[in-house]
Amino acid sequence: MFVLDEERKFSELDPENAQVLIQAERSWIIRYITKMKGYKRTTPLVSPPPLDVILTWLGAFLGIAAITLFAQNFALPVVASFGASAVLIYGVPDAPLSQPRNVVFGHTFSAVAGVATFMMFGLTWWSPAVGTALALAVMLLTKTTHPPGGATALFAVLSEAHPSYIFTPIMVGAVILVVIGLLVNNLSPNRHYPRYWY
Repeated sequence: MFVLDEERKFSELDPENAQVLIQAERSWIIRYITKMKGYKRTTPLVSPPPLDVILTWLGAFLGIAAITLFAQNFALPVVASFGASAVLIYGVPDAPLSQPRNVVFGHTFSAVAGVATFMMFGLTWWSPAVGTALALAVMLLTKTTHPPGGATALFAVLSEAHPSYIFTPIMVGAVILVVIGLLVNNLSPNRHYPRYWY
């Protein structure tokens, strides 16, 4: 139906120009949909050495246990986005998004974005989306992208967080994860964490 309406609209133009416009529009849609099929994998999927799997488990266990203990002692919430950070820091420590700068500042800037969004707009049906989108934009602009930061901002708005949320549990929790990452990841002869600090 839509195509027929478009063809009717274009048929009022010069017939040759209308046909060119219709074909251009159809080819754009085909190119757009074709992008979604992706590419064939060129490198094999590999598992890390057994020692690295053990250290990944140990790091994730110690990191989350330390955060949980800290939260319990100071009556703070445990933020689920730290679980995703643990996967990055201990599972793929070489990844750019796993580096300390990204972890600490990505979470912190996202917490600021989430808290600011809640303070300005309150909790509405759209404010969680604003907080998350703002956090992503800030992380991209500051070159501190850390995917779990999006969840940190979302949680800030949904939980109606106060400014103290930025320092505790977020900044302190991110630092705890990085410190344990420094201690555990470097036990492996195959790992060097961090790859860079800034």
